[in-house]
Order: sequence, then structure tokens, then C-alpha cells
Amino acid sequence: MTDNAADTADTQRMTVVVTGASGRTGSRVARAARGAGLTVRAASRAQGFDWEDPTTWAQTLRDADAAYLMYPSDVGSPAAAEGVGALAREAVGLGVRRLVLLSARGEDQALPAEKALTSSGADWTIVRAAWFSQNFSEGPLVEGMVHRELVFPAGEVKEPFLDVRDIADVVTAVLTSGDRYAGRTLELTGPRLLSWREAVAEIAAAAGGTITYTPVPTRAYGEALTGFGVPPEEVELLIEVFDSLMDGRNAHVTDDVREVLGRGPRDFADFAREAAAAGAWKS
Repeated sequence: MTDNAADTADTQRMTVVVTGASGRTGSRVARAARGAGLTVRAASRAQGFDWEDPTTWAQTLRDADAAYLMYPSDVGSPAAAEGVGALAREAVGLGVRRLVLLSARGEDQALPAEKALTSSGADWTIVRAAWFSQNFSEGPLVEGMVHRELVFPAGEVKEPFLDVRDIADVVTAVLTSGDRYAGRTLELTGPRLLSWREAVAEIAAAAGGTITYTPVPTRAYGEALTGFGVPPEEVELLIEVFDSLMDGRNAHVTDDVREVLGRGPRDFADFAREAAAAGAWKS
């Protein structure tokens, strides 16, 4: 058997736990991993896994080879470091040493969760992602887009919007590349910078009609979230995160997607065109 054949056989025998398997990134990671020949063990409340209940972890992790960790709500939340660290230690204790954590690019609040992973004894990789393109089509910004006005506290700052399918492809490549990316922190971005205003304009062009972008102060946005029933502690975290992230710190692109995949990241215009064709912004 050649080395390549042996690597393929090892991959086909590999079982990976995917947390958040029904979410924006987890569903794509699960799909990409299955496409690469991995056995995927979906981890969500529907399958009996609960981040807030450690007694549910062992049954999900046992006999797996690797895991993709996506902490719910926000990796920068105060509970994330404790949760990620505890789950990582449990995984290592069960022999699941290969762990990939989804983190947020430029988010200082996420650093404790990252440290919890790196100090767990795991063979870790951290994937710091730029703002998801799919946040416009599947996430918290959809309602505003459908009603033709996006109100958001991003000012005119530029962001290299990232297609979540590229996250999935990178995570899968990392998992199937042995130790090549162990101990690495990868920063994933899209191929070009766009302001939120420019991104909304590209979506409007793809979907037809006009969509207005209205920048607002972070605190005003937080007050609006409170009015919609978002818990106060979550609102305060979002205000803190947005205040720091929207200062231009992320206004540059990286080559990490190309390094891992051997190709450039997907362009925002392609995302907008495909999402519009799928009816993402139809009222």
C-alpha cells in the first residue's frame, strides 16, 4: 500500500464529532467531512449533546478521533472559556486529542476560550473566521435585509466577508492532514474588503431592488436588541464585541484559505448571487 493509499484509508476510518451540526458552520463542516470520507457524529441537543450539561459529553465523544468545536451564542462569552476547556479536557481524557475550535477574528473576548483549548493537552487548531457572508442570508441580519433596510453598528468599516463553505473546507482539510496544522492558529478571510454599505449594495444588485444600509451607534443598536427581548447580559457582550471589532482591526485579508486549500476563498458577489437565486431575501 502506498503512503497516499494509507492516508486515504486512515481518513475513511476517521470519526469526527461536529458540534453545532445544525448551524451555519456545523452543517457545512458535517457535509464537507462526509464528502471527504469521514464518519460524522453530529452533536446537538437533538442528538442528546448539550454544551451546558457535561454529563452528555462522554457519550458523544467516546471512540471518536477528532472534534469540531463551535461554542453556541459566542465564543467570546464569559461561559465559553470554561465550557471549551472542560469539553476539551474530557475529549483528551477519552482519547479524542484532535480538536479544531471555531473562533472569531479580532475578537479579544474569544482569547480566554482559545487559551482554554491550547492548555487542555489536545492537538489543537484554532480557526479564526472573519464575519460570515451567510450572516446576511441565514443569520441575525436577515430580517432587516428582507424588509429592505439593514440597521447595524458597523459604520463604514471594511470587512473581508468569508463564505462559511470555506470554513468547512478548511476544517475538513485540517482534520485530514494529520499533524500538519496542529498547534496552528489560522485566520480565514474572504478575498477582498467591503464595507457593510458595499456588501448590502451587492446583495441588492443580486436580489433586485433597493436595500438601505443605516449605520447606528453601538449603544443604540443594543437598546434595540433589548427591545426585541435579547437578554441583557447577551446585549452587553454584543455591545462590547462590536465596539472593538468595528474599529478597523480586521480591515485586511489573509492568505490562510489559499495556504490550506490551494485555492482562493469564494467571493462575496458569488455568495450574493447564489443566495438571491435561492430566495434568501424574498419577503
